[in-house]
Amino acid sequence: MMLPLLTLFAIGCDAIRAVVVDNYPQSYAPDLSATAPSPQSKTKRTTWPDGVPRFSDKDQARQSVAVHLQAVLTGASQPTDMVFFPNSNTEGLILEKSGALKRFNIDSNSLTTIVELPVPTESEQGLLGVALHPSFSETGRMFLHTSAKVDGNKTGVVSEWSYGKETATRSHTVMEIAQPYANHNGGTIAFGPDGYLFIGLGDGGWRGDPHNHGQNGTTLLGSMLRIDVDSKRPYAIPPDNPWADDPTVADEAWAIGLRNPWKFSFDPDGRLIVADVGQNAWEEVNVVESKDNLGWNTREARHCFPPGESCETDGLIDPIYEYARDEGKSITGGYVATSSTIPKLEGQYVFGDFVSGRLWAIPIPKDRSGPLVQATALGQWPFLPSTFGRAADGTLFVADFGTGTVYRIEPK
Repeated sequence: MMLPLLTLFAIGCDAIRAVVVDNYPQSYAPDLSATAPSPQSKTKRTTWPDGVPRFSDKDQARQSVAVHLQAVLTGASQPTDMVFFPNSNTEGLILEKSGALKRFNIDSNSLTTIVELPVPTESEQGLLGVALHPSFSETGRMFLHTSAKVDGNKTGVVSEWSYGKETATRSHTVMEIAQPYANHNGGTIAFGPDGYLFIGLGDGGWRGDPHNHGQNGTTLLGSMLRIDVDSKRPYAIPPDNPWADDPTVADEAWAIGLRNPWKFSFDPDGRLIVADVGQNAWEEVNVVESKDNLGWNTREARHCFPPGESCETDGLIDPIYEYARDEGKSITGGYVATSSTIPKLEGQYVFGDFVSGRLWAIPIPKDRSGPLVQATALGQWPFLPSTFGRAADGTLFVADFGTGTVYRIEPK
């Protein structure tokens, strides 16, 4: 045992870290201790009826809206992303971490495998994101974000595909991004209202961003990218990208200073809403604009990093919302609800925490430079919300990574 360890040390810290990340046990189970009611609470800790939300003492002190999670789709395995087809409230695509792209139909509670991709699944690798091109209804063009091994090296790959009702055919590789570790690889890819493809990439992994990718503009990691996939192959740089032709920052970058933007979406006004997964103290929601520096690894949310140290904050953009570890440990971004089914949620951004199983809603302020917005508590469930979906009519859905069940968020 000693010889392999000595060999790893000889190779260097990166190799040791990579081995640790690859082999770290994945115990995906809800951690309910972080939000367990206090002894003085009247909420029972020993029972939790299916479908009934629980509110912690902290949630009971804030505004709340009781919602019901109605199971509408079962049978998925570790879902990582879901999108509805244009103009559909019942059908779309769901991704599984292990590499399966499936078509779902809520009316018939059915899943049909379209294609299965051979992807590495250590740590946070896998089939991570899908984006339907604005012309999808006519052309079937779609894009996937996957983990891969390229020449034996960890790599993030964005590729274009042609979708058919029973299958999908790979067209070409759009982008390959070298990844030093198997975690913090990002996830979501999505087309903005401007027709360009946005790609959220994490800092590459480990803890503390040891390569300083977040604040190094020359790397694609720790950034929100924006590319043109229509003008030429594999892609072009939109002429109004903020650092186009600036040698100090990658031309593809729209914003930098992100740790792990697992989920992002656009609100009805076209603003980019990014939920950035924190390290060990704070989770955050950001309204991201062109040329932003969101602060990682100088800051974690609005707090200097490492904790207890001072930091220079000039030029860093504050999040609009943050929460600490007493409420959750890994934010999962969602969508702004555009349905009037739950009137108090209409126009609110709904999101959750992967570990604590809690859901919240917040307003998206017109002025993002103001104080932190206040959250409305929607409840806590014993599940792992890994991704949200929004149907054409604005109804919101949330998927449980643990059981593969997709729930519709309904009024209670």
